[in-house]
Amino acid sequence: MRVGSPGRGRGVAPFDLLRAPAIGALLRWRHARTLLQALLLAVAAVLVLHGLLGPQTAPANLATVVSWVEYRGLLVLALLVAGNLFCTGCPIVLVRNLGRRLHAPSRRWPRALRGTWIPLALFAAVLFTYELFDLWSLPAATAWIIVAYFAAALAVDLTFAGASFCQYVCPIGRFNFTASTLSPLEIQVREPATCATCRTADCVRGRRDPVMPLRVVQRGCELGLFLPAKVGNLDCTFCLECVQACPHDNVALAARIPGSELLESGRRSGIGRLRDRPDIAAFAVLFAFGGLVNAFAMTDTAMAVEMRLMDAMHVTTEAPALAAIFVGGLLLLPLALVAAATLLTPGSRRAGRRQTATAYAYAFVPFGLGMWLAHYGFHLLTGIFTIVPVTQSAVLDLLGRPLFGEPRWHWTGMRPGSVFPIEVGFILLGTLASLGLAYVISERDRPDTAVAATLPWAAAIAVTAAAALWILAQPMAMRGMGGMSGMSLGMGG
Repeated sequence: MRVGSPGRGRGVAPFDLLRAPAIGALLRWRHARTLLQALLLAVAAVLVLHGLLGPQTAPANLATVVSWVEYRGLLVLALLVAGNLFCTGCPIVLVRNLGRRLHAPSRRWPRALRGTWIPLALFAAVLFTYELFDLWSLPAATAWIIVAYFAAALAVDLTFAGASFCQYVCPIGRFNFTASTLSPLEIQVREPATCATCRTADCVRGRRDPVMPLRVVQRGCELGLFLPAKVGNLDCTFCLECVQACPHDNVALAARIPGSELLESGRRSGIGRLRDRPDIAAFAVLFAFGGLVNAFAMTDTAMAVEMRLMDAMHVTTEAPALAAIFVGGLLLLPLALVAAATLLTPGSRRAGRRQTATAYAYAFVPFGLGMWLAHYGFHLLTGIFTIVPVTQSAVLDLLGRPLFGEPRWHWTGMRPGSVFPIEVGFILLGTLASLGLAYVISERDRPDTAVAATLPWAAAIAVTAAAALWILAQPMAMRGMGGMSGMSLGMGG
């Protein structure tokens, strides 16, 4: 039985957000994405300006508050509730499209570099660099990172055709792809029979001018996904270009069971079969353990471990000790747990161990999202109202006038103790979902020994969950933060 095969063999979706009143019309509007991109581009410009020209105290600067407090928390919530909205409104794509009017790239991304290994390495590097340099405490550095991200994307996408940066390089995009597998919404076809009679494949090729066939009047999918064979959100930027390109109005933003695509065993457009993609499976594991290490690094316990490692290594700089923690948390620990669970899985022959590990790796994704929700949710909820005084201060800094009034620095957020039960709830929900996903994978691949096959993976998931709860219970270390009188922010880590 093929599980979770959206868009294939189904009739009209029972719920289609594109047909909903008001919001559906907005999403179907041709310029909706451009408007959202322009809005986020303006926000990025303001963050860069205030990061470079505003106060270099992190809790008083928009660059650090919006980037490291508001954006991260809202991002994971949006990914859970609605899907990959950030990629939908990514302002980099707007700038790229403007740049391609001046220079149209013709090269194709090298076949040897197609995969998830580059964003995997970049994601690990970003997590390490963020902790090493305490980036949440550096407004100017945060501003330059935003500029550098735009520059890197432009360098790639003005050299290579298609959405090469999104597909093969962007670590944020790959994070979004992975998290949005648990979204309740997905782009799929409304009626498969309509696609069966279509001869133009406009959803992927784009719609062409009937008088001048070489002229594309509406671009198709920017990642080259053939919609009838597309499954899930794991490689979908939610660009909605297929909605505009389809001449049959046969595209839906439909409801589905969250996580069902992780059980799809068939071939899908774009990435093939998940069981044949160890790179995507490796990112799924990194997604989960990256959340653990990122949260651990913000604790007093982590700083104490660093100090002991520095003494043991006879070094005076933080980098080697922090690197050891990251190697242990992002490489050695997950490798040990996955290897042990694989060896203990009944029927996992030597020739099939790689396939077994790849198949079950996706079971860590729900726990991973729960971990990121707990961690980023903490920072968001403890500093949720700080955007108000920081914006008031930024307007005063940039324009010289208090147009929004004097900054209300006493506006902060929830107390950390009040947020802790919410964090625990996210961890428990993610853990339960991962346990359930592991069991369904066992039922799919090993129906005769489903319970026995699930037990090793349940143990590995339980170990990570216990580690997560222990980490969240540790005192937080506000390292790298400049203090501000009368103000408290959930920043750092």
